[in-house]
Amino acid sequence: MRYYLVLLASLGLSWKASAQSTLYQTSPQRVLDEQASFFQNQLFSATLLENQQLDSRNFYDDQVRLGKLKAAQSALELESPNGVGLMKSYISDNRNHPSVNSAGLYLGDHFFYKRNYKEAVDGYRMVNASDLDPESQADVLFKQGYAYFQLKDLDSAAIFFDQAKTLGQPISYDAYYYSGYIAMQSGNTAKAISDLEKAGQSAFYAPKVPYLLASLYYQEGRYQDLINYGESKLASNANLERKEMIHLYLAEAYFEQKEFAKAAENYDAFVNSRKGELSLEQVYKGGVAQFEIENYQRATDYLKVSASAQNEMGQASSYYLGHAYLKLDNFQFASTSFKSAANSDFNQQIKEEALFNYAKSNLQKGSFQEGISGLDQYLNEYPNGTYRREAETLLSEALINTSDYLRAIEQMDRIQNKSPRIREAYQRVAYYQAMVYFRDKRYPGAIAYLDKSLAFPVNRDLVLEAHFWKGEIYSADGQLDQAISSYQKALDLGRTTSSAYLNKSLYGLGYAYFNSKQYREAEFQFKTYTDRLRSRENKENYDDALLRLGDCYYVQKRFSEAESTFQQAISERNSGIDYAYYRLGVVQNFQTNNSAALRNLDQLIANYPNSLYLEDALFQRGQILMEELRYSDATYAFSDLISRRPNSPFVPFALEGRAVANFSLQNYNETIRDYSTILDEHPNSSNSETALKGLQEALALQGRAGEFSAYLDKYKQANPDGGSVQSLEFESAKSLYFERNFAQAARAFENYLRSYPQTAQRNDALYYMGDSYFQSSNQENALAAFLELEKEPASPQRLRAMQKIGEIRLNQKDYTAAIPYLELAASNARSKVEEAEALMGLLEAYNQTKRYREVISTAEKLESLDGILPESTPKALLGKAKAQFALNQDQAAEVTLSVLVDEYKTLEGAEGLYLLAKNYQEKGQIEQSNESIFEMSGPFADFGYWYGQMFLLIADNYQQLGEAFQAKATLESIVENATDEEVRKIAQEKLQKLN
Repeated sequence: MRYYLVLLASLGLSWKASAQSTLYQTSPQRVLDEQASFFQNQLFSATLLENQQLDSRNFYDDQVRLGKLKAAQSALELESPNGVGLMKSYISDNRNHPSVNSAGLYLGDHFFYKRNYKEAVDGYRMVNASDLDPESQADVLFKQGYAYFQLKDLDSAAIFFDQAKTLGQPISYDAYYYSGYIAMQSGNTAKAISDLEKAGQSAFYAPKVPYLLASLYYQEGRYQDLINYGESKLASNANLERKEMIHLYLAEAYFEQKEFAKAAENYDAFVNSRKGELSLEQVYKGGVAQFEIENYQRATDYLKVSASAQNEMGQASSYYLGHAYLKLDNFQFASTSFKSAANSDFNQQIKEEALFNYAKSNLQKGSFQEGISGLDQYLNEYPNGTYRREAETLLSEALINTSDYLRAIEQMDRIQNKSPRIREAYQRVAYYQAMVYFRDKRYPGAIAYLDKSLAFPVNRDLVLEAHFWKGEIYSADGQLDQAISSYQKALDLGRTTSSAYLNKSLYGLGYAYFNSKQYREAEFQFKTYTDRLRSRENKENYDDALLRLGDCYYVQKRFSEAESTFQQAISERNSGIDYAYYRLGVVQNFQTNNSAALRNLDQLIANYPNSLYLEDALFQRGQILMEELRYSDATYAFSDLISRRPNSPFVPFALEGRAVANFSLQNYNETIRDYSTILDEHPNSSNSETALKGLQEALALQGRAGEFSAYLDKYKQANPDGGSVQSLEFESAKSLYFERNFAQAARAFENYLRSYPQTAQRNDALYYMGDSYFQSSNQENALAAFLELEKEPASPQRLRAMQKIGEIRLNQKDYTAAIPYLELAASNARSKVEEAEALMGLLEAYNQTKRYREVISTAEKLESLDGILPESTPKALLGKAKAQFALNQDQAAEVTLSVLVDEYKTLEGAEGLYLLAKNYQEKGQIEQSNESIFEMSGPFADFGYWYGQMFLLIADNYQQLGEAFQAKATLESIVENATDEEVRKIAQEKLQKLN
């Protein structure tokens, strides 16, 4: 029964619920509730469908209104074409109903969040904000302002932000921020500062506002406020946005207040953040700030960037940069920086000061040519300039140290009233230019500039030196009378001094007398010279002078004094000891002391096999043995000469001596053989007639007289009787040759040989003809003549021709063909001059054929002949260094080049310095490469190509160091000043690439 009751109860309950449900299902409210539920669950299509039932049922007005609002909202969400229309119709139909604000907000928000700010503005315009609560009111006002902000209508946006920010709602901070931003954009910095300060009170905007406020304080010129605000924010260690910008504005503020230490600190902080780049103006200020606190190295980091600006700031940057480099003792960088400032016309005061400092910095780094050019330009452009007096003083000092002597003289010639300082400078510079001309063998020019130097006899020692060098030049040019006069003037001036040129003048005067055959006078000079230098540590030319003194005694037949002098040279181990042995033997032979003579000649032959006097000694030995009637020994002596030196000009005479010795020994067959060899192989030798007579006698003794006629015919063919006409023709041609009328001389000798093909002077004529063509630059005809002479028997002319053939082959760049001729010429040279000339040719030929070990050995031989030819030693050192580089002997090459550059201010020295600096560059020693050029290039300024190449190398080095400004300035200077067109063209190409 309980169960039943319970069941009934439950049935009753169920029935009741069922009855109620039925009532709800049939009521209009169900439709509204379902529509609301569909909308809440974003089932917007279902919401619209439910809305269609609202018109077919009895609803209250509010219920219908609510349904239409939901339908309009759903249509918007579905992007239905009539969505906006439905919502606007709803607002229009219910204009005075409170729900219109909700509809306008919904319409505005719908477009706002879709970033359709134009439609959003239209929607929000339908809302009466004053009817909303403060939070909603602030929200809609901000959104309206933000929409206008996005539409770039900042004036309208500002109106809504200004209303929203005063309502004290959370979103008001946003309004302050945007209001401040708009004010900042419109230039209303006071309002911007006020609004941003309020915005910064919120946690969200606290990190965003400081850099904007810093900017505004800077724009307002409120530097102290900026400093106080910015420093406090940085000190708080807060996580600030655009923190680097606060540093930048602080740097700018501190700079304006001339607090350069803090300015420099903040510029560095901005740069080190790597979150932006300074403008060129800010870079300039950063550089000036660093300069003012004497942090010169850091100042250059900034200023070399701003110096690239093509305006007054760029000019000022270059000027400051120059001074910074001066403080760092970097005179080269200072020079290029001042040069850049001086080339700019924006600020005339800076331009003037920069030009003066450009000149001054070049003098400080030893670049006297550039320094003088700068001072000269300054005095021309600013004759009444601030630094005129100092410039004149510096110019006079610099002129003494310049290597551009001609330009220096030209500048001093323009000075009407020369001060004592200028007169002394003129004396020195003219003297130095004379030395340049002497080095280049331009003797008339050298004499002319020595005379210019003597016109200002301020320095007595320099006057003495000028007269000495006039003597040297006249001697080199063969004007011995003038040389004697000049040496004598030097001696007269030097007798009361300790000048080294007193001794040099004695030596030079001795040679001038000796070469003009005034042996008594030469003896006096050489005797005085050797007496003065015998006990000194530095004996200069003592060894040579002692030998010439012996020669003077010998020529005057004062054999006892000659013997004593040559003995002294031997005991002192004279550098020309081989010559001393030879001459001693000759002198003792004249004194009939033949045993001693033979001992000394044997010393030479045994111990000096490469001596230039070996042939002389061998022949002299044979002659003495003949005098001693030691015929057998004599034949061996003459045979030794013939076998050792088959190309010697002594060979015909050695053959004659051996023939005579064999005749005396009754070795008639050997006698006949030697005489016939002379006639067969040396038909034009001066002893050919003697050989013919000796042959006739020897053949007769052997009963072979019938053979003589054949030799006689050959002799007649080789020595036709041309009489006086032939002799006159030959002498006439020789006169043309020695008068240096080479073109006519060549034709004259050619005609002579055509007329007398078998002349006894054939070798002489062939050589003179070949050399005449050679001197006339007719290489082909010269070569043909010398090759014809090569076919002739040995003679001095033939040996000289070998040298010329080698030289011509060199000129033709046929180096392989040149080598054997030059080797022959070097090994058979009759003088040190001939040996040096042949070795110089071999040096080039070996280098060109990459026979580098031979280059080195040849160069060392040339070095041992130092002073024989003015250019031989520098050429030897340069060739040796190149060969050492080729053999990877870099360290040895550097040592060789260092000697070359230090001791020889010649073309070879200039190339040597370039190679040395290039080698440093290739090893990565960039700074050393630059320093070597800066310190040592001054004396090589005359050699335009290599001097230019050095500075092209410097520009490349700067690029490798990241010094683009210096590289550019260097190239611009090369383009402006280079004297070599090829160098200028290369610099222009590099400059275009750099720009």
